[in-house]
This record gives sequence, C-alpha cells and structure tokens, in this order.
Amino acid sequence: MEELTIIGGGLAGCEAAWQAAQSGIKVNLYEMRPQRMTDAHTSDALAELVCSNSLGSKMRNRATGLLKEECLLLGSLLTSCAEQSAIPAGDALAVDRVHFSQLVGEKIQSHPLINLIRQEVTEIPEGPVIVASGPLTSPALTESILKITGARRLFFYDAIAPIVIASSINMDIAFRASRYKYENDPHGDYINCPLTEEQYNTFLTAVLAAKRFELRENEELINEGVPVNQPAFFEACLPVEVMAARDPLVLTFGPMRPTGLRNPHNGERPFAVVQLRQDDLADSLYNLVGFQTNLLHDEQARVFRLIPGLENAEFTRFGQMHRNTYINAPELLHATLQSRDRSDLFFAGQIAGIEGYMGNISSGLLAGLNMARFMKGLPLLEFPLDTMLGALHHYLANADPQSFQPMKANFGILMPLEVKRQSKKERGFAYAKRALNSMRYFKDARLSTGD
Repeated sequence: MEELTIIGGGLAGCEAAWQAAQSGIKVNLYEMRPQRMTDAHTSDALAELVCSNSLGSKMRNRATGLLKEECLLLGSLLTSCAEQSAIPAGDALAVDRVHFSQLVGEKIQSHPLINLIRQEVTEIPEGPVIVASGPLTSPALTESILKITGARRLFFYDAIAPIVIASSINMDIAFRASRYKYENDPHGDYINCPLTEEQYNTFLTAVLAAKRFELRENEELINEGVPVNQPAFFEACLPVEVMAARDPLVLTFGPMRPTGLRNPHNGERPFAVVQLRQDDLADSLYNLVGFQTNLLHDEQARVFRLIPGLENAEFTRFGQMHRNTYINAPELLHATLQSRDRSDLFFAGQIAGIEGYMGNISSGLLAGLNMARFMKGLPLLEFPLDTMLGALHHYLANADPQSFQPMKANFGILMPLEVKRQSKKERGFAYAKRALNSMRYFKDARLSTGD
C-alpha cells in the first residue's frame, strides 16, 4: 500500500496523522519548523497554539463543547491531550500550551506508523496527500496549491493577544471572578481589571491614537470594512484597535463587556472590564482575553498599562498580526474533505476554511479517517447533519462560493430541532442530546464494522 503524505504538524495535521496511522496507514508527516519558521510560531513544537490557549467551552450545550464531546467519542488524540493538560478556566477548556504540545509530540513521534520529517514541502507531491499547512502556509506551497486548485488566494489576518506575568498584576485593583458567579464563587478562574467610564475613555483615546504595525496591503480598506469573500479579518478575531474604531462603546459589548461581574472592592458593577485568563499550569502567566492587536510593541506596553491593575504589568509576549490563507472550499472540496478534482488529495484545518481549535482538530480527524478509507477502497464518511462535525464540514462543501468565509462550530449550522425550546440553554442541551445520540449510532453502524 502507498504511504500517506501529510503537510503540516499543527492541530489538523497531527490529528489526521494519528487517525490514519491508527487505521493502519504508514504516514510521513512533514513540518517545516524549525527549518523555516513563521511570523507567529515561537518554537518547533507540534500542535503549537499561537493564539488563545482556550479550546472553547467544556459545556456540551455550547457548540465547541459539543464538538469536543463528538471528537472524544471518535477517539481524537488531540482532544484527549487537551483534557490531560487542562488548567482552570471556568467553563472553558484552557490548556498549558507547552504541556499540550509535549503530549501531542510524544504520541506522534512514538507511533510506529508515523514518520515525522522536519522539512519544508514546496510542492504538493503525487500520491495520497493531506494538506494541513494551516494559516501560515509558506509562499512556495501556496503557489503549488494555486496551480493544483486553480483557486485564488484569500488573505485575512488573525491576531495574537498579549501575555503578562501574574505577579505583576495589581490585585488591590483587579479581582478574581467568573461571569455570573461572583455571589457564590468569590475566587473565580479569571482576573478582572475594572474600569470606570472616565478610565475607559482615557484607554479608548490611547488605543485609537497608538501606532500600529503596517499591514502588507489594504490597511485603510480593512478598517472601513471589506467586501464579502475578501476578508482581511475574520470577524471572530478582530484586533482591539479595529473594534474600537468602529464605535466608542463597541468594546464594552465585546472583550470589555462588564456583564455578570461585580467589583468586590466596592460592590459596584464596572463600566468596563478587561479579563485575563490563566495561560500555564504554574499559574504564572495570564493572557488578555480578546485583546488581539496590531499595535507596535512599545505602544502595547504604554497603552495596556493604562488599564487599572496593569499599570506595572510585565509582558512576556506582545500581541501581533499574522497572515492567514484558506481555499474556497465550496468550489474545491466535498464534505468528506476530498478534492473535487483530485481524488487522492484532501485538505484539513484552517487552509480548508475551518475556524477554531476544536474545528481544526475535528477537520484533521475527518481527513485522517477518510484518507485511510480511500486508500483501502472503502466508502468515505459523511457524518450526520445533526452532529456538529457533520454540519460543519457539510457547510464547507455547500456554502455559497461567492461569499464563503471561514466557519467555526455553531448551532446555526445544525438541522433545526423538531420541538422548539424556549431558552438558549434548553436548545443547546437538546441539540447536544440529539447530536451525541446520532454520533453514537453512526459510530456503531459505520465505524465499528469498518463499512
């Protein structure tokens, strides 16, 4: 049997390699780091998390939580590693980045059927290939993808949030709390920096006036908003300064929303709040939640130290922008992640138009399973549309190609419930119950028999 080439040692590539190898396929997993680094990665670790350290909600009545449960049912390696490296973060599955990558790396490199090759792939080779090169695909490989797919490149930018040392946060001003739990949980998993209206306006003025790194193209157009299908920013991950420029109060409805929080120092509800989330197992590092940014590093230090409680903050990592590339999936892929034009070519992860850590893991899982089945001559899998995994990849293949944008797990892409539920919480649990029952049945009927 032929060997499988997987390009990219990120979340999707590692999960795909594991699933294919577990199915008996010999895998050559290519990762170009450290031979060729990217603008955002800081190490050569497999499955390095370069943005947030949170994989989303742990609650199954939330979309990412449901997707996590489905992946666990299907034997996802990376989801298991995430649970093993989890750190306190309320209802979110946050991980210690280093520990998570170490666990994934150990599993991948010890598998007898996986050969890890530290080398840049500049052209898509012949034979079975899964492209999981991620949002920072190298220019040479991007050109090769263009030649094969015929699709134009679509660029947008994600942003990395800053990280500060916990001991440098002034807890005489900041306080610990999780939203809506301040009355029965005085400790909480998040550190909160409260702002009065006057402090917020001072911060807002500084953010808007701060100098930024120049984007490579179309910066002014980006700040005004760009046409659909040519996004410079994925809307779920806008830089804080771009959000601030849209409306003076937009941050108070986004990353600085004060809802569900009360300041224990004075008993009042703040006008705005900056939340910081634990970033490592040692509880020594915290990232500014939702504060992805393109400000110059010295400007970040100056502006973010205007936040009460962060006046003496020590930054271990500043935020930065990085390029992201994805294909026009509805024109190029089936819901199985197989190319419409080349049967032995699959795409997975962000390059395929999937957003979110759990989405990328699930995409790698599906690509790995289906490539193994393709190589064995078995029918490819399309998971039920009432499951999050099935609905997410169905969307990729069936969205309008003229307005396609990357998609993450959400209940809006699932089949409607037969019986309407009154509350959002009830609907979430109903979706989850139906999806998990459907996934268990599908697993027993299709995966357990090898059909």
